[in-house]
Amino acid sequence: MIATPQQLADVLRPVKHVLLDFDGPVCSVFAGLPAPEVARRLREGLLAAGEQALAGAEEEADPLALLRLVADARPDLTATTDAALAALETEAVRVARPTAGGESVLRAAARSGRLVSVVSNNAGGAIEAYLAEHGLGDYMASVFGRTPGDPSSMKPNPRLLLQAMEAAGTGPEHCIFIGDAARDVEAGKAAGVATIGYANKPGKDAKLATAGAVVIVHSMELIADGLA
Repeated sequence: MIATPQQLADVLRPVKHVLLDFDGPVCSVFAGLPAPEVARRLREGLLAAGEQALAGAEEEADPLALLRLVADARPDLTATTDAALAALETEAVRVARPTAGGESVLRAAARSGRLVSVVSNNAGGAIEAYLAEHGLGDYMASVFGRTPGDPSSMKPNPRLLLQAMEAAGTGPEHCIFIGDAARDVEAGKAAGVATIGYANKPGKDAKLATAGAVVIVHSMELIADGLA
């Protein structure tokens, strides 16, 4: 269901710690350097290193899914592939498109005395580069990107959410997670954290609702207003 302002305010009232996905709620990471191009460069890097093409890799346009594929098929290549992807993500965030209302959420959370942690499947270094570039680093209590060389740490695994809460000394009952994918909701449920679904594309609201999002919004500005 799409949240009314009152419903959103009720969900956010007890929140002391905002857990925020990065690609989607904060910016569109691959808006300037498209994900299929990043995946192509990853494949080329593997081939240039003398590795044979992996089954299914040629059709994979999602670089994070490609990283998982490499980890499953060739664990020995995981660390180097992850490092290559992290470098490409850092390149991508330089031309990423900020999400309307994303910065407003950070500012509203700070003004209301709430902590904010980014919890993302993207590389932590790329996230920090984007935040520094846009002057947003001071709004963050912490950044938890995927564990380098360990794609299993990515959502829907709740590990990064649990680490963020432990670092901040907060419990699930005082947290909210904001994400734009079913895997975000699944990770939130596994960590005991309610998730607000950000439906930034047609059809996402149904997927987020099915996954179990507590409320759904089409605009990050609505979340900023609710935090205020």
